[in-house]
Amino acid sequence: MTKTLTAKAPTARERLLSAANELFYAEGVQTVGIDRIIERAGVAKASLYNTFGGKEQLVRAYLDSRYAKLSTRLLRAVDGTDDPRERLLAVFDAQAALFAEQSYHGCAFVAASAEAKHGSAIEEVSDTYRAWVRALFTDLAREAGAPDPEILARQLHLLYDGGGLSARMDRDPSAGAVARQAATVLMDAALAAGPAEPVS
Repeated sequence: MTKTLTAKAPTARERLLSAANELFYAEGVQTVGIDRIIERAGVAKASLYNTFGGKEQLVRAYLDSRYAKLSTRLLRAVDGTDDPRERLLAVFDAQAALFAEQSYHGCAFVAASAEAKHGSAIEEVSDTYRAWVRALFTDLAREAGAPDPEILARQLHLLYDGGGLSARMDRDPSAGAVARQAATVLMDAALAAGPAEPVS
């Protein structure tokens, strides 16, 4: 006799987080109230408070999940090649692929932190995400042989941010390819310049 495998029903936490991901990302964390999240998730209001404690903690969990997915996506792209130069540019390739998705609504961290209070959990997770992206660029710039990886990383991070803003505000998925081209120019210039002269 064979046993029939049945899919495990999602928990209240999973349902709330799924609803938050869908609604917060599409419409904004300030616009969407907890009642809509609860209704979409199909759970009791008490489930939200028992699981997350309140809306800010739910937003934090939503951003944590975006961080996990995005970092996995970027690292997968980077690990797809062994060439140090291409590993750095792969970040922009992954970003360009994201822009091409119909569900792209811009950077979730920019949107959520725009109205967040200083010192809030929302600001904290956004800062953590941005620090991770900067560290990734710095590590990749160092691997590629940039004489000053911190400066190149800062420049590339600005391009990364600008690409996301342009793709969203201008509704222009090709912004990813333009950002990659600019990143190539910046990286080649940094590598050709060699070590910076010491300041006397």
